[in-house]
Amino acid sequence: MSEPTTPTGKMTSQQMIEDCQRYSLYSWSATGKVSPLPVERAEGVYLYTPDGQRVLDFNSQLMSVNIGHSHPKVVKAMQDAATGLIFAYPGAATEVRARLSKRLAELTPGHLNTFFYTLGGAEANESAIKAVRLYSGRQKILSRYRSYHGGTNATLQLTGDNRRWANEPGMPGVIRVMDPRPYRFKFGETDEEIVENNLTYLSEVIDYEGPHTIAAMFIETVTGTNGILPPPKGYLQGLKALLDQHGILLVCDEVMAGWGRTGKRYAFEHGDIVPDVCTMAKGLTSSYVPLGCMAVSDKIADYFRENVFWGGLTYNAHPYCLAVAMAVLDVMEDEDLVGNAARMEGVMRREMDRLAAKHPSVAEGRAIGLFGTLDLCKNSEKQPLCGYGGSHPVMGQLGAFFRREGLFTFLRPSGIMCNPPLSITEEQLCEGFEIIDRGLDLVDAVVEG
Repeated sequence: MSEPTTPTGKMTSQQMIEDCQRYSLYSWSATGKVSPLPVERAEGVYLYTPDGQRVLDFNSQLMSVNIGHSHPKVVKAMQDAATGLIFAYPGAATEVRARLSKRLAELTPGHLNTFFYTLGGAEANESAIKAVRLYSGRQKILSRYRSYHGGTNATLQLTGDNRRWANEPGMPGVIRVMDPRPYRFKFGETDEEIVENNLTYLSEVIDYEGPHTIAAMFIETVTGTNGILPPPKGYLQGLKALLDQHGILLVCDEVMAGWGRTGKRYAFEHGDIVPDVCTMAKGLTSSYVPLGCMAVSDKIADYFRENVFWGGLTYNAHPYCLAVAMAVLDVMEDEDLVGNAARMEGVMRREMDRLAAKHPSVAEGRAIGLFGTLDLCKNSEKQPLCGYGGSHPVMGQLGAFFRREGLFTFLRPSGIMCNPPLSITEEQLCEGFEIIDRGLDLVDAVVEG
């Protein structure tokens, strides 16, 4: 029996969905309850279904397709790379490994000049766990409750959000602390007050745990899936100084925030600091192929020139993936996509302010570069639409509306993600917010009072 196809001979949307659900598992989901978007092709900031619907990608898929979809220069580079060296074992020296590593050293601020390659962000953070423990001789690691650092056994324990619950117990030695901005945030506090209170509390936790036992603190420089939370002014500098005081390393997870997403190449540049370790992935290849990376400071790199780094991966420094990264970096530089993210921040903020003024269900819009979210509330006191880890039926209705109207983005329990490709234009950005504007009428209807 032949499969149902479109007039062009390709699989229909329905057949695609049914076979994917029957023969594969979906992440963070009960497979029988997912409703995946069927995607046949993608170009620029748009996705296209087999049935011909055009869908605006307002989340860069997983906050990762930073240069936009199917960029012809990168596609050509991928074709060219496929005729060269496809694979070399991790212990080999290759030209592309030499060239990309040197280029990253030139592009990455300060003393972050040495790189270990992985296939994604979780593996980069796994490698960072090993590196900081080996280098420091200490075992404990600090992380924050509203962070997300990956879906592996170890990185899920660094992760503070509710996705870790079903995966506990996991790697020992993780001490989770509160974020500068709690989930039930009280509007009106100044950045100075927030920073002072949080760092005073963190200092006390460090004393209780014994600073000599703590190897590092992992942070998402800008918290991603748990709310797009840029650090309050002065936080990064104060945090780095506090950790330095105790010889505790700072690891900045820039898997989402890095490579232009915030309007700078790295989000930590907004805080005028350089961490001891930086992890990255996603935007490094615009997710055209899998690649992650751990950058370490000169002092850590020097340590591992004399001491074994007890970590390894079959696909470490995969030549094909590194070649794609080189092409993506070319596009980002040639088309000034980091600059475009910085310029479009004003447009995004303007649209968010407009929606907040119009819709009682919008508590606040936040954006740094093209890293943004709309927080939804249930009343005039701006309390979140649902409790932490909970859900609200209206979000399912909102998601269905966006699907019908041709907008793809992620919905959080009380929020709407706004993270389009860095190549987006003002007109396209406004197109997305126009659909959100209409969808918010559904949420307004359930606001109390």
